[in-house]
Amino acid sequence: MKIESIYSVAYERPKARFKTKRRRASWIESGPVANPVTRYPRYAAYRPSWTPTFGDFIVVAEAEDGTKGFAFANHGKPVAALVDDYLGPRLVGESAMAIEKCYDMMVRMCAPFGATGIASYAVSAIDLALWDLKGKLLGRPVYELIGGPSKDELFCYSTGGDTDWYVELGFKATKLPCPYGPADGKPGFKKNVELIEETRKTVGDEIDLMLDCWMAFDTEYAVQLAEALRPYKLKWMEECLRSEDFDAHADFRHRVPWQTLATGEHWYTTYPFQHAVGRKLVDILQPDIQWVGGLTAVVKICAIAEAASISVIPHGGGNTPYGQHACYAMPAIPWTECFVATPPGVPPSEAPRLPGMATPKDGSMKPTDAPGFGVDIDVSKLPKISG
Repeated sequence: MKIESIYSVAYERPKARFKTKRRRASWIESGPVANPVTRYPRYAAYRPSWTPTFGDFIVVAEAEDGTKGFAFANHGKPVAALVDDYLGPRLVGESAMAIEKCYDMMVRMCAPFGATGIASYAVSAIDLALWDLKGKLLGRPVYELIGGPSKDELFCYSTGGDTDWYVELGFKATKLPCPYGPADGKPGFKKNVELIEETRKTVGDEIDLMLDCWMAFDTEYAVQLAEALRPYKLKWMEECLRSEDFDAHADFRHRVPWQTLATGEHWYTTYPFQHAVGRKLVDILQPDIQWVGGLTAVVKICAIAEAASISVIPHGGGNTPYGQHACYAMPAIPWTECFVATPPGVPPSEAPRLPGMATPKDGSMKPTDAPGFGVDIDVSKLPKISG
């Protein structure tokens, strides 16, 4: 079965309309959250004030018999242009089953401008659409195509600032966003330490606690914060440094050998992961399946991690059907991240989500066993972005 066409269509995600009354506003509705732009007062107070707003869309991969696979893509028109005008047309006529070949072709075709960044988002979307198509052609869920379930259910950890709510929901591990960075000086540093101290007292020793630093620190700040937080036994510190600064990662690793370090959501293609593992820079790899190159790239990264006896815990793995299937099938992935998109008092099942996608309950879940990724959307009714 050959690929007939690959193209982008517009899609507007459903907006949040909670049935249950919230107890209080969610932490996400106001800042601060430390980030690379915190040093500039104009954008320091609230991270969404500067982050990209291109919007999401859908990439469709259609086989010659009319079967359609599809996947969501990020960053709107810049990525859609690569899909519609460059990568997609060059895969027409290839076997719909030859996803490994198609992935390799796409990465190599991006060589003139680099396969990272925006290009990697396009490669990811096409790769995931092809996996969805393959699952539908074979009538099987994607997780069965990459080895079948490796666990009975997904162990989910929560991400966000409403820790009491997450514990009430049954999560046994939770990750806090770090509010302050170097630009906030000693007062901000003190508040970071106080937050972790108070949270540890709240959750006790039975709940695993992590800290997400989102590329906000320099090496010295990261080392000092790791030292100050040592009594509170963080399971890991995440993405403390700019993703591209491998020398800083090496220095940080050398200076805090006792602290588990995690990163990788802003690494693109498999090469940074191979480099980091080879130099023993991190303990947990965190690719984002919609950014790094799709499911094909994540499977390769899992192989890299297994060879080095370290873990992969994908960024936002529980918040997309793609991450759920990868986490369910790959033995290298022990945990699944779930960003909780509902305010305290509102069950996660009321959060906007793709039709047919699983949500966590009591800190665990299982992906759908429908063909492909199991997302129930009729893409034939959606308008093409170009052409």
